[in-house]
Amino acid sequence: MDILAIIALIATPILLSGIRVGKEYRRNVVFRFGRYHSTRGPGIYYMIPLIESGSMLDIRTNTVAIEQQETITKDSVTVKINAVLWYRIADPENAIVRVADYRAAVYQIAQTSLRNIIGQHNLDEVLKERDKINDMLEEIVDRATAPWGVKVEMVEMRDVEIPEAMQRAMAREAEATREKRARIIKAEAELEASQKLTEAARQIAANPMSLELRRMQMLSEIGVENNTTTIVMMPSEIINLAKNVSDTLATQLPKPSPDAPPKEA
Repeated sequence: MDILAIIALIATPILLSGIRVGKEYRRNVVFRFGRYHSTRGPGIYYMIPLIESGSMLDIRTNTVAIEQQETITKDSVTVKINAVLWYRIADPENAIVRVADYRAAVYQIAQTSLRNIIGQHNLDEVLKERDKINDMLEEIVDRATAPWGVKVEMVEMRDVEIPEAMQRAMAREAEATREKRARIIKAEAELEASQKLTEAARQIAANPMSLELRRMQMLSEIGVENNTTTIVMMPSEIINLAKNVSDTLATQLPKPSPDAPPKEA
C-alpha cells in the first residue's frame, strides 16, 4: 500500500504537468515520439508527459523591416531601397517541419526578391509605379513562402534613395517640362485671342458704325480717369456724315419768301 501511495504521489504531478492552456493567438505543434501528431490550441488541451513535445507559434501578423540595400535598375541607375513586409503563419505544421527558421527564410526571400524586381524596372517605373511593383513583390514572396505555411499579406517599398547627380538631372527635366507646358498654354491662349480678334474684325467690317460705337465707349472709359486734358481724334467718316446730315436738313427746310415782311422784334 505504501508503494502504491508513493507511485501515485510521483505520478500525479507528472500527469498534471501535461495540462496546457493556449492563448487565442498561439498554436502548439505537437510531436509524439519525434513525429508530427497534431496542432493544438487555443484553450485547454493535454500533452502526454515524456511522450509528446511541442513547439509554440504566434499566428498573429508579423512586421519585418527590410534594411536598406543598394541595387541597380534596368536603366543602370544605382538606388538604395528599403521596404516593410507583413506576414502571418497560415499553416503551423509546415512552418515548423519544412523550414528551420521561417523568420530568417521569409526575410531573405523578401530581400532577394526586392533586388530582382528592381533590376527589372527603369527608375521612372520604380518612382511612379510603386503600387504595381509592391503587388508584384507581394505575389513573388507569397508564392515562395507558401510551402512553408507562411502567408504574405502586404509588401511596401518605404524609401527610394537616388544619387544626388540624378536628382539634379530629374529637377532640370521637371523644370523643362513645366516650361514647355507653360509655353503651350500661352500659345493656345494667343491662338484663341487671334481667333476672337479675327471674328471681331469681320463683324466690324460688316458694320462700320460698330467701330465708332466702340470708339465712343473707349472715350467714356477714358473720361472716368482723373485726366486734365483729353485729345479726341474724330474720324473723317463722322465729320462727313454730320456734314451730309446738315446739308440734307438744309435742303428740306422751307426757304423764307423775299416779299414776306420781317418779323417784329
